[in-house]
Amino acid sequence: MTHFLWVEDFKASKTTREENIVSSTVSSIFGNILDHKELSNRLAEEDSYDAQDFLSEKGILLKLNLLEALEFIHNPEELSKVDFVVLDVDMPLSREGQNDTNGYLPELIKQYQSEANLSKIAGYQLYTELVIELGFPKSHILFCSNHASYFDQLKNKFASANIKPPLSSNPNKPFLTKDDTVDIKEWFAHAQQDYFVLRRGIIEGCQNAKKLSMDKLYFNNFSKQTDPVTSEDILNYLNILENFLPLREPLNKKDLYKLFIRTLSHEWEAANTIRLDKNKKDAVLAWVMRNTRHWITHNSALFNDLDEKLVAYLFIINIRVMFDSGDESIQNYEQILLNLFSKEAISEDEFKIKSNYKLIPISMAYLDLNNLVLDEKDNKVHINDAFYFNELANNIQLSESDLKDDKRLFTKILYQMFWLTTSNPYVDKGHKRNLLEIKFRHFNYMEKPYVKELARYIYHSSFPEA
Repeated sequence: MTHFLWVEDFKASKTTREENIVSSTVSSIFGNILDHKELSNRLAEEDSYDAQDFLSEKGILLKLNLLEALEFIHNPEELSKVDFVVLDVDMPLSREGQNDTNGYLPELIKQYQSEANLSKIAGYQLYTELVIELGFPKSHILFCSNHASYFDQLKNKFASANIKPPLSSNPNKPFLTKDDTVDIKEWFAHAQQDYFVLRRGIIEGCQNAKKLSMDKLYFNNFSKQTDPVTSEDILNYLNILENFLPLREPLNKKDLYKLFIRTLSHEWEAANTIRLDKNKKDAVLAWVMRNTRHWITHNSALFNDLDEKLVAYLFIINIRVMFDSGDESIQNYEQILLNLFSKEAISEDEFKIKSNYKLIPISMAYLDLNNLVLDEKDNKVHINDAFYFNELANNIQLSESDLKDDKRLFTKILYQMFWLTTSNPYVDKGHKRNLLEIKFRHFNYMEKPYVKELARYIYHSSFPEA
């Protein structure tokens, strides 16, 4: 999911509740995106620091006072960790013994004339610094508080400063209370839109890759270059990808996705030795990126209408084959990106049956593409002897057939290459009749947790007719 900064002081609430104020407040704001059972278990004690630890695991960075929040937003490295901000209205200025090393508070207390005045509308100060000084999108900031008694004072503060009121999902309510559950849910639905999920997953993926040492870089195994890719090359590459998608969703995002894929696949121009590797069985997935590079270079129109799912899929494949981290578990960034496929993912039990009983329609996908090539044979300008799946697809791209511009077809092919490079075809000669029969190597999709997860999430994108 997308990541949030939440500035909230639970003990400052004047609402009398019988239930645990910490867990009930967390539930009222983030209940739509958290597991209620886990939330109740982890926050059984009314401890705001337990909440900090639990929420940070979920991408929600909780700050309990104004000073903590100021230190966070004015640290670019920290602010880059979040996509949206939820602000309380009033909050304590700091905790006892907390050191204001940057001297944020004295000047603000002087400006507001007292600590009490600043504390009552501290959320206003955070909002103005985020929007005016730091350029944070105001549509990404939600005021949500139990202190409705301070809303009039807050409105007056915005009016006196000639600043437009904040935005919320309710045009008539710039400030929401924690009981405005419908409006809160709608705002969070916007915050979880596919663009923001994709952007966060890419950022986390690049940061994860940058933590790997140079000896984890596998990419040079695909190339015979005399000048291998260096650690500096990879770091620059990852930095470009990490900062590619802006925090504000652009109107021309599909154009941006196309440029992103062109940049993502650029290095694969040099890949010319993609082959089976028993020590890294998923290395053959590099064909996905090699063909992506070839097609976007020679027929870029195929990538004019990219959606977030295909971008996420290509990014996951790219990072996995460029590096050999040795960690086969699903990574946090992968889970974020696979959430884009969550509505169409098949269950673990269903996929286990399909995999164990060889019910995945791999042979049908191969034969369908092979038949397309045969049907278009007369339109070929450069026909190659094609046997492997990616070669068959390339033959269409070398043709004068209208199929070479079929975006839907080649999107499906890119997904199907996940299956047809791992369970690739081979020819078996019958002993008695000496007939050639195409068979497919069995690849254990259940062996590696990340492969299993990716497989079941992209299954319907790969085989839409299945």
